[in-house]
Amino acid sequence: MTILIADNYAAKGRLKMSNPWHLLATGFGSGLSPWVPGTVGSVAALPFWYLMSFLPPDIYSLVVMFGICIGVYLCHRTAKDMGVHDHGSIVWDEFIGMWITLMAIPVNSWQWVLAGFIIFRILDMWKPWPIRWFDRNVQGGMGIMVDDIVAGIISAGILYYAGHYLAL
Repeated sequence: MTILIADNYAAKGRLKMSNPWHLLATGFGSGLSPWVPGTVGSVAALPFWYLMSFLPPDIYSLVVMFGICIGVYLCHRTAKDMGVHDHGSIVWDEFIGMWITLMAIPVNSWQWVLAGFIIFRILDMWKPWPIRWFDRNVQGGMGIMVDDIVAGIISAGILYYAGHYLAL
């Protein structure tokens, strides 16, 4: 246990917030939270989502796709610099997962945002199939990103279904 903690501190010590890749990969530092960094990163994604929610859907989609493309590189680069694949402080993937999830909210209200947040966090932590398969079988920057992308897509599907077919 001591070695794991020491390695964790050593990995975090290799982060430099002056490095723009590290800054983005850690969700502007939100991933450095000592408690549930993925959840804190998901919360940190919300103000950015709110600003993006004013964009037309096609532009919003382009921003998310650009975020995925840049995210593959910055997550790979930061993990390599840290010497740890998918270190807990890397939360850019949570940003993307939340943005994908919230694309599907039927009404822009805090209740739907909260529902999306909860669904995404449950899927991201539990990692049911096929999310778990991607998490275990894809490596590098894409491996860091893809499980959250899939969790976001599934979460968006659940929200869409709930909003359009369950008449909640």
